Amino acid sequence: MERNAWRTSSRSGNNGQCVEVRDRGAQVDVRDSKAPDAGTLSFEPAVWDAFISGFKASH
Repeated sequence: MERNAWRTSSRSGNNGQCVEVRDRGAQVDVRDSKAPDAGTLSFEPAVWDAFISGFKASH
């Protein structure tokens, strides 16, 4: 993931129902693509990686 650049999943549809993610090195930020100014959630990279790994394992 490119640092400081917001991106959406390659599996996202074009319906605007997705989140955006950016890697800032010491944290990973997540925001709603429909309301980008409404705020972000921030995670430590290890926590984000564990979340993604768990999600992939369950799907």
